[in-house]
Amino acid sequence: MKFKLILASVKTHITDSIVDAAKEVGATGATIITARGTGMREAHTFFGLTLEDQTDIVLFLLEEHTVKPVLKAIETAGQFHEPGTGIAFVLPVEDVIGMESQIERFKEKVRDSYF
Repeated sequence: MKFKLILASVKTHITDSIVDAAKEVGATGATIITARGTGMREAHTFFGLTLEDQTDIVLFLLEEHTVKPVLKAIETAGQFHEPGTGIAFVLPVEDVIGMESQIERFKEKVRDSYF
């Protein structure tokens, strides 16, 4: 099986929505990393202190066939058409270990769909 990794950088208030939407179309879970970053807009300042929005990096390790529907679900739920809401991109994954239980679950779904 081939795997890919979707990385989505989103504002923290959007994280749960994109994870839920991704699960609805086939993602089995996500890893969420708290981060901060800069974008095209300058950070706001208040009395000389920089106020940066907290960001979450959401990682989805997916079987290749689920990438497009999950990416679309993330785009819709995260309202990525709005400026400054987030970005997502896909990377190829060379090797994976520790996914055996999820691979078995997928095989069961495929078997069940044929019968």
